[in-house]
Parts: sequence; C-alpha cells; structure tokens
Amino acid sequence: MSLASIVVFAQVYTTVNKASTFIPIFLGMMLLGIVVTLIAAVLGFARARAFGPSARWFSYAAVCLLLFHVQLLAVGFGLLSNDSNLASNIVAFFNVFIILAALCAIMGFVRLTNPR
Repeated sequence: MSLASIVVFAQVYTTVNKASTFIPIFLGMMLLGIVVTLIAAVLGFARARAFGPSARWFSYAAVCLLLFHVQLLAVGFGLLSNDSNLASNIVAFFNVFIILAALCAIMGFVRLTNPR
C-alpha cells in the first residue's frame, strides 16, 4: 500500500463551529492593531531626533508590524476572492515582517545602550 493511499484513508472529516463573537473580535483587534502600530510609527519618527537612533529603529519595527497587518488583509482578500495563487504567494512570506520587526527592535535595543 502506498503512502498516498494511507494518507487518503486516514483522513477524518470534522466540522468546527466558530463562536459567534469570532468575526467582531478578529476585526476589532485587527483595526486596533493597525491604528496602534501606525501611531507608534508616527510618534517614533517624530521623536527620533530628540531620542536618537534607537527611537528610529523602534519606529522601523512599528512600520514592519503595520506592514504585517496589511499582509494579513491581503491574505484575507485573496481568500475571499477565491484567488488561491495570490493567497499562497503571500502566505509563503507570512512571517517576514515579524522577523524584520524583531530585528529592528533588536537594533533599537543595541542603539539604546550606547549613549549619544
């Protein structure tokens, strides 16, 4: 028996009932995340001159998180429009903005320890 036939026979179909509050909570947190990261990016760039390069790196991290939210919206658009090619291409790079945000935050902390 081939591996493919074992996988086909081993599939179990289950139904999942989502909570009625899933959509409002998800959309509310998505909107809140976009607004908060946009505020953090704007304030970070505005205060970078006063607080040095560490604030600029933290604002870059906020911009990366903002782009992550935009990426989530693009995946949702691809799924809603039944464009699996678009959705799969975006999901392939799903974690890239989180990784970039973490690297920018690390650079911000490194620059924070060096006084001007």
